[in-house]
Amino acid sequence: MRWFRNASVVAVAVAATLGLAACGGSDSGDKPAAQGKGGAPIVVASFNFTDSQILAEIYAQALEAKGYPVTRKLNLGSRELIYPSLKSGELQFIPEYQGAAITTGFGKEAGKTAAEEHDQLAKLFEPSGVGLLNFAPAEDKNTYIIKSDLAKDKGIASISDLKKLDKVIMAGPPECEKRLPCYLGFKDVYKLTNISFQTIQEAGPRVEQLKSGAVTVIPVDSVSPLTGDSKYTVLKDDLNIVPTENVVPAVNKKVLDERGADFATAVNAVSAKLTTDVMRDLNKKVDSDGEQAADVAKDWLAQAGL
Repeated sequence: MRWFRNASVVAVAVAATLGLAACGGSDSGDKPAAQGKGGAPIVVASFNFTDSQILAEIYAQALEAKGYPVTRKLNLGSRELIYPSLKSGELQFIPEYQGAAITTGFGKEAGKTAAEEHDQLAKLFEPSGVGLLNFAPAEDKNTYIIKSDLAKDKGIASISDLKKLDKVIMAGPPECEKRLPCYLGFKDVYKLTNISFQTIQEAGPRVEQLKSGAVTVIPVDSVSPLTGDSKYTVLKDDLNIVPTENVVPAVNKKVLDERGADFATAVNAVSAKLTTDVMRDLNKKVDSDGEQAADVAKDWLAQAGL
């Protein structure tokens, strides 16, 4: 679920003016580069949300364990801010989400499968000197939840089933109203004539409104602990308005060429063990249990034998 995280145009412009080094946020963690393998540190970046920061820490720590020098630039912001620096080589490695990278990063319609998206995104990045390594089984995509008592009472299992209700109120951030993988898709693709939209910017208040019954359905990340909570039912996207969002490392091609096959093997080994369930558990540890992303990443890498 990666298009909800866009900063405002003004914020992006200000951040770009100040420079990336000044906008890493309180969790940027510009830690000293690990020594080994020679060369300049590999600059690993993340977007400004929990899942991305955890992933960046996982890859960064895995590389450091193999002796590669790493510098972190975490919690930077949206693609509008990060992509120019990724393409220029100022940032060199970021865990991306394939579908959103295609639709939001490049304004294209995403393929229907993870493999199609991988080929498509690789071609889109190629002119900018950015390459892709293997995509992970893990996805973090937009999903939609309703209260389980309502789902059971009315027989609702999919987005299409919302037609069974007299009235549906979706709550989401303002951009949701005009996005095809969100409210616009519910109207134009699912043809729901009984639906209306309510803007609620922050995730916490959206959940509270859903709990109270004031709204019917809200978008959440597929790695959100709410998707595993019995009080809520995840609606099947039976018309596939949301593209697949497999995690994929996007890496500066100069880094790939200089570091060689061992580097790619180390990164791909991490990706192979990242699943949606793993990321949901790690996100819960940070967002619900208050643990630090770096600590959560370290523990998981140890458990995974990486």
